[in-house]
Amino acid sequence: MTLPINAILVPQGAEYQAVCRGLSQISSIQPLVVPIPIGTQPVTQCLKQWLQDEPFANSPHSRVLVMGLCGSLSPRYGIGDIVLYRDCLYVPQGSRPQLQECDDALTNGLHRSLNEKASRVRAMTSDRMIESSSEKRQLNHIYKASVVDMEGFAVLDVLSLAGVDVAMVRVISDSCHQTLPNLNSTLSSEGSLKPFPLALGLLRQPLAATQLIQGALRGLRVLQQVTINVFSSYPE
Repeated sequence: MTLPINAILVPQGAEYQAVCRGLSQISSIQPLVVPIPIGTQPVTQCLKQWLQDEPFANSPHSRVLVMGLCGSLSPRYGIGDIVLYRDCLYVPQGSRPQLQECDDALTNGLHRSLNEKASRVRAMTSDRMIESSSEKRQLNHIYKASVVDMEGFAVLDVLSLAGVDVAMVRVISDSCHQTLPNLNSTLSSEGSLKPFPLALGLLRQPLAATQLIQGALRGLRVLQQVTINVFSSYPE
């Protein structure tokens, strides 16, 4: 990796912990790791405050890497696959689609660090969890997006205005053929999962919940290894 990264942004919880576990296994210089909430509005508020508090964000050529899990919208990509975002689409309700691009140079450096094993894709950010397999494939057909998350566009939207270079690498944790439990009601306005409603939501759909958990565990293992692969090439 030839381009230093100042900070890693990772959704809070298991994804953040997986990245930290990966970093703990290497001895090279490590960037700041920042847990972020889930959802476009909580992420936007969080990062606006973070930019005020973080001095490096106002220096030229600051670089941020977003890591985490995502869902597949395309049959081309399955659980455990690594994706690098070219750009990220967002479709506000009742408005035209908006698009933000990731930084080419930083993305190219990540591609080399991963031995070109990551696929470059168009991503889509949603304000809600997409649980239906038919809706996933429909979004792929309409918008030509290959994966979906709940944070990517908001990160790009806030940080690009601040002049920060952003790249995103994610691991797929659920396939486009997979119907997920409906867990949208378990997400708080602050961008965190509410434990008791989450447990109830999983219990109501045990088969879908089991598949979700298995996919997430596999994705987290790959995410940990991706972290090691990217940052083990940093100098001592």
